[in-house]
Amino acid sequence: MRYIRPSSLEDAIGLLNEAPGKAAILAGGSDLLVRMKGGFTEPDLIIDIKSIDGLSRITEGDDGFVIGAAVSCAVLGETVGLRRAWPGVVEGANLIGSKQVQGRCTIVGNLCNASPAADSVPALVAAGAKALIRGPAGSRTIPVEQVPVAPGRTSLAKGEIIEAILLGKRQPNSGDAYQRFTPRTEMDIAVVSAAVNLTLDDQGVVQFARVALGAAAPTVLLVEAAAEILVGSRVDEETLERLAETCSAACRPIDDKRGTIEFRKKVAGVLAKRVALTAYQRAGQK
Repeated sequence: MRYIRPSSLEDAIGLLNEAPGKAAILAGGSDLLVRMKGGFTEPDLIIDIKSIDGLSRITEGDDGFVIGAAVSCAVLGETVGLRRAWPGVVEGANLIGSKQVQGRCTIVGNLCNASPAADSVPALVAAGAKALIRGPAGSRTIPVEQVPVAPGRTSLAKGEIIEAILLGKRQPNSGDAYQRFTPRTEMDIAVVSAAVNLTLDDQGVVQFARVALGAAAPTVLLVEAAAEILVGSRVDEETLERLAETCSAACRPIDDKRGTIEFRKKVAGVLAKRVALTAYQRAGQK
């Protein structure tokens, strides 16, 4: 096994593209190192990207936020502007692991691990986040929900690296929120989760919405029918009930020791109601 710490993204892409065996990217390592220790993977090459300029920074500009691939979730939680603009995204990121893990783990790593139960991904999908990808053929930008294609698999081609996550500029009267259900309050993965992002008009009526569910299908679900229910409403009880029914119906979960299909469908609806109300309240405060 070789370990290389390149100083540029171009070098990292070249190493990844030319690696004769299995290569792995190391950012925080909170997933990779655990899988290696458990014997689930044994890369021939580990490419550590933490020294690459810009990948450990969050930049706020006129178009929104650029979150480098090596930015830890702890830094996300400490970035006041990001926390104020996208509290739901930060909520999801700050539920990954323990305090110690937070200092290492990254949302890009969480995304590329391609787990249906990833905590940061539903909120990113609801937020309309995009992944900036660099590879041998150049750069491309795709919606975050197009990165995972199945549990443990992504759409990244050979030699491609996610350079950053792009979060758009926050519109006035907007809010987002994320919640999950776990048997334990800490150090657990979601049995099911939900995220909502919405924007209100001056009268408090929802103009725009996105609803995402985690651990409810092989990849995060963007439930467009649920968003349509929210648009044009003031998120009253009748709307919330319809939202819950729609989210429950959209689920395609598995049945395992952590939760049955019936349970996951029910809880998905309950969580969708809660996060929709929280997002609506947050939007009304801005």
